[in-house]
Amino acid sequence: MLMDFFRAILYLLPLFYVIFYFFNLFFQKRNQCCYMLAYECYKASDESRQLDTESCARVVLRNKNLGLEEYRFLLKNIVSSGIGEETYGPKNVVEGREDSATLADALAEMDDIIFNTLDKLFSRTGVSPSQVDILVVNVSLFSPVPSLTARVINRYNMREDIKAFNLSGMGCSASLVAIDLVQQLFKSYKNKLAIVVSTESMGPNWYCGKEKSMMLSNCLFRSGGCSMLFTNNRDFKHKAILKLNCSVRTHLGSNDEAYNCCIQVLVPKILPLRELLLYVIRTRFRNKTKGAASKLEAVMGAGLNLKSGVEHFCLHPGGRAVIDGVGKSLRLTEYDLEPSRMALHRFGNTSAGGLWYVLGYMEAKKRLKKGDRILMVSLGAGFKCNNCVWEVMKNLEDLNVWKDCINRYPPESLVNPFLEKYSWINNEYLSFVRLH
Repeated sequence: MLMDFFRAILYLLPLFYVIFYFFNLFFQKRNQCCYMLAYECYKASDESRQLDTESCARVVLRNKNLGLEEYRFLLKNIVSSGIGEETYGPKNVVEGREDSATLADALAEMDDIIFNTLDKLFSRTGVSPSQVDILVVNVSLFSPVPSLTARVINRYNMREDIKAFNLSGMGCSASLVAIDLVQQLFKSYKNKLAIVVSTESMGPNWYCGKEKSMMLSNCLFRSGGCSMLFTNNRDFKHKAILKLNCSVRTHLGSNDEAYNCCIQVLVPKILPLRELLLYVIRTRFRNKTKGAASKLEAVMGAGLNLKSGVEHFCLHPGGRAVIDGVGKSLRLTEYDLEPSRMALHRFGNTSAGGLWYVLGYMEAKKRLKKGDRILMVSLGAGFKCNNCVWEVMKNLEDLNVWKDCINRYPPESLVNPFLEKYSWINNEYLSFVRLH
């Protein structure tokens, strides 16, 4: 009898192990949550920093390295950029010192954006800086010593045991890289509060040469940024505005097949099984019938229907061409692309902070309802494509950084007045002239 008992125990041990393994896996996944409690986008308080058509013209025309060909190139790109009349430029550029920026200029620019958004974030949430457990600051083009994270810790007298990270060189996709870092840290540290600050240093990096590929950045990039508060403490779930459902990071430094890689990794996590099966059927039918595939596509539609898995699309406002290209690839409507186009028009390409101006537009327009899912797509240098899906935890209606202009958006026309005022640059009879 005793031997039979031990034999039965021996046989049951693998079953107990499997049950224990899956229970442990279930509870681990249950505890691995990432909630966003609040976010604050930057808006310059000094209206004199707005780069309207006249201001942009003054900046362009005082660059003595440029000839008529370069002026024409800039005119064409300013007109087609999708940027409006109310974006904000770095202080040293507005003051005419773009070719002689100092370390003090760079630090002042960062202090203004970072401390402005953090002050508002702490005020809105009631969270004390001493309660923050994790701090991540991402600025790609400026990495001073002491670091920017050290500068924040010193300003707010944060705790000595805070986990601080300073990210640089990640480009426009750095914001989602920072959030992914926080999510990974949340797996090891329970019931913590984390802050992510995403911005970019524009002032010292204004290009004053005549290389066309480098001049493009001056047409698109503007001052901006965002500070965000996250937690994995379920006690704060009722205060959360968003929940991170999944994230995927793709780095293609040695591979140019960005679109296919993104589809293979992210889509199975967000689309229902029905849509995935339909996609497999379409693909197999297309491969077998080739020319006749268009008949099936006419009935069923080609490609994946991302709207079966998400309701909103938050695309990086990197430029009109970027928005058009991603929108075409994902088969999105003008309604889907409107938030990204309007964020680009009002605030310009604010690099890593750009996604949050897009989110702010959706919220100000009262588009975001409880249970909705938001697909964020960010593109950055490297080349990196980082994506994540958020779930809306409550109806969001805050006007945020858009409160003074949301009623004017979308405008009747996005045509830039630069074309009308400076179209004389395109006159052929000026081809032999060099402007001074």
